[in-house]
Amino acid sequence: MRYIFAFIMGIFISTVSSAQSDNTPVVQGKSSFFAEGGGPGIMFSLNIDRRFSNSRFGFGGRAGLGFVTGWQEEQQMNWELTSAITVPVQFNYVFGKENSSHALEAGAGFTYVSKKMDIMEFYDRKQSQLFGTVSFMYRRQPKEGGFSWRAGFSPLIGKNLIQLFGGVSLGYNF
Repeated sequence: MRYIFAFIMGIFISTVSSAQSDNTPVVQGKSSFFAEGGGPGIMFSLNIDRRFSNSRFGFGGRAGLGFVTGWQEEQQMNWELTSAITVPVQFNYVFGKENSSHALEAGAGFTYVSKKMDIMEFYDRKQSQLFGTVSFMYRRQPKEGGFSWRAGFSPLIGKNLIQLFGGVSLGYNF
C-alpha cells in the first residue's frame, strides 16, 4: 500500500510542479482532475490524469483514490455490508485531432481494494485484492482546458471472471 501511495503522490507532484523551459510553449489541457462514478475506481473515485508528452494526446497515466461498498464474510456464512478504499492506477493513450475537443482513450492497469469483499460477484477466500482494469472511454476535453467529461466501457478482470462495467466522470482540464 505504501508503494501505491508513493506512486500516486509522484504523479500528483509531477503534475503540480512540472517546469517549463523558456522556449517550450505551455500546452493547456494535458492534465486533468476528475471525479468518476464506476470505472476503474469501481464505485466512486477522485483521479488525476496526465500526458507524458507536451500534448493533450498520446501516452499518459492516471491514479486515484476512491471507495466501494460490498459484502464481507465476518464469520462462517455471516455476511456484513462494509466499505473499502480503492486505488485505481492505469496507463493510457489518448487519440484525437489537435483542433478538436473530442478524443478516445484506451487504457489498462489495476485497482487495489483495501479489503477482501464480494464486489459484483468477485469473491474467493484465496483471491487477491487486486483487480485488472481496462478502459475504452470517449473524452470531451476543450483545447484550451476547462470543464471536461468522459464516459465509456471499463471491465474489471478478476480471478476466473471478467465483469462488464462502465464509468462516467466530470472534471477539469488544465
